[in-house]
Amino acid sequence: MSIEFRQDYRYCLLVPTSMGCRITPVNGQPVYCSKTFIMQATSAESNVASVSSYLGLPCKVLTTFVKDSPIARFIKDDLAGRHIDYEGKDVDQGGPWGYRHQFNIAGSGSGSRGPRVHNDRAGEVGRTLNVNDFDLDRIFSKEGVQIVHVSGLIGALSPETGTFCLELAKAAKKHGTRISFDLNHRASFWKGREAELHDIFAQIAGISDILVGNEEDFQLCLGIEGPEAGGGGLADKIESFKGMINNVKKAYPNASVFATTLRQVVSANCHIWGAIMSEGDNWHVVEPREITVLDRIGGGDAFVGGLLYGILKGWEPSKWVQFGWATGALATTMLTDYAQPADEDQVWSIWQGNARVRR
Repeated sequence: MSIEFRQDYRYCLLVPTSMGCRITPVNGQPVYCSKTFIMQATSAESNVASVSSYLGLPCKVLTTFVKDSPIARFIKDDLAGRHIDYEGKDVDQGGPWGYRHQFNIAGSGSGSRGPRVHNDRAGEVGRTLNVNDFDLDRIFSKEGVQIVHVSGLIGALSPETGTFCLELAKAAKKHGTRISFDLNHRASFWKGREAELHDIFAQIAGISDILVGNEEDFQLCLGIEGPEAGGGGLADKIESFKGMINNVKKAYPNASVFATTLRQVVSANCHIWGAIMSEGDNWHVVEPREITVLDRIGGGDAFVGGLLYGILKGWEPSKWVQFGWATGALATTMLTDYAQPADEDQVWSIWQGNARVRR
């Protein structure tokens, strides 16, 4: 797959998202026995965009905010600090029991104690994302976008967000913008809405160029029959994923890139990390190897961000998945749940296993 670079395009990457905050105890402590927390603005989709934005590519999020909320101001300032443009409607709160930005309350774990995450999304303003609140013709025709990245988390958030993601993908297709779709199945989002969401996800996948997800994502979101499970090792997962993608290619021939990460947890601070990507008729495998983990949350998003960055830069396909693996590994060394690469050299040093001091 190739991306045609257009100097008249304003944005390399556009993501629809529901912004919120993550609060994390300091020093890897559990939430329930901590008194000091770090707060950051977050969303899976803005995490993806952060790789490109920190490396100098123009990115934009489409979202929605609570009007006059100090949390909304915190989020807007955070996005600006990440060099990410934003566009979104300011929604009236509607009183103390009205709309708010979602909170992700996350303990990162330590050693033999695994991470625990509690999502507090009642009244989430992002569920109001509506296609009528955005001028898609201006965004795609006048501003211009090279890749739109859609996440299944936003697609399944509410009936309105599902329609929004589908219409956004259709507009992107109409204007020749590439579409990336991370299926990101969440059982709690799908409960009682299986038929509705399967139809929306199938339509988005049908016009997507890049599909990201594990075997469960493809089976539960798109109804693709997977191969019989192997012994459960990472080598078995690689072969199993290849079998799954061969089935997906038949059902969704428009897509030319498929990718997933491979992870084996040794402890909260030690993972075996790998990746696999299909590009056209070619397979690119990053053999799993050990990485040190400070906080695992966001590693998968950073992988997608690095993969898309490589595509946007026009690199040869083997480098897409290598760079994605390394940006995913980078994210796990940071307290934020998104990667903040200093430059490309830092990422390639991680890929090469070179952690020597640089002066």
